[in-house]
Amino acid sequence: MSPVTVITGGSRGIGAAVALRLAQRGHHIGIGYEKAADAAQKVAGQVRAAGAECVTVQVDTSDEAQVDALFDTVGQHLGPITGLVNNAGITGPLGRFTETPAAVMRRVIDVNLMGVILCARRAVLEMSTRHGGRGGAIVNISSGGATLGGPGEYVHYAASKAAVDTLTLGLSKELAADGVRVNSVQPGMIVTDIHAAMGDPERPWRNPGRVPMGRPGEPEEVAGAVEWLLSSDASYTTGAVLRVTGGL
Repeated sequence: MSPVTVITGGSRGIGAAVALRLAQRGHHIGIGYEKAADAAQKVAGQVRAAGAECVTVQVDTSDEAQVDALFDTVGQHLGPITGLVNNAGITGPLGRFTETPAAVMRRVIDVNLMGVILCARRAVLEMSTRHGGRGGAIVNISSGGATLGGPGEYVHYAASKAAVDTLTLGLSKELAADGVRVNSVQPGMIVTDIHAAMGDPERPWRNPGRVPMGRPGEPEEVAGAVEWLLSSDASYTTGAVLRVTGGL
């Protein structure tokens, strides 16, 4: 039976690259997206062209009812869920801490932390042997900013991602006996449209010397790490935080 993996924020950037990579490895894919319906359908077409089944579902991951609808729909169309890639995340505009509105910070925390919590909880209820599942794996997409702090740009975002890594650690220990592995990937400066959403589309190419490898990364380079953590090759790996930052 083919693995069935839910990917939130799967319509573009890292999420889209992960969807295609997993489809090429035999996963059926459930794509959660918030607004970019056309982009989600394009990725779904690429997934199907790779020989996998795919369903797309609009979802605000900070809303529990919408998260339940996402998992219900994927399960009904593709079968029992075996994996989750918690990729959906936002930063809000770049800015200093004192100049960032509280409403922006609250929304970032709601999506980046509560969204991950709600999706992980539902995935565990689907996959955990304690709850009648067959086991599975969760990969949470964190950020290199979780250890760098994001000063002058997005301290609130970095804090939300550090919380995701702590969640990863705690869940990995709590769920190890229930057949669910939980790991985290920390991407660094990756070329996606999140930088334009922050208000600085040229950000990945600015000051390349700050990255020891001297260049930004590509979404596909993150996708490879995610795919490994979901695979049987990582069967003894849980609670890991895998940094994909070009040395930063």
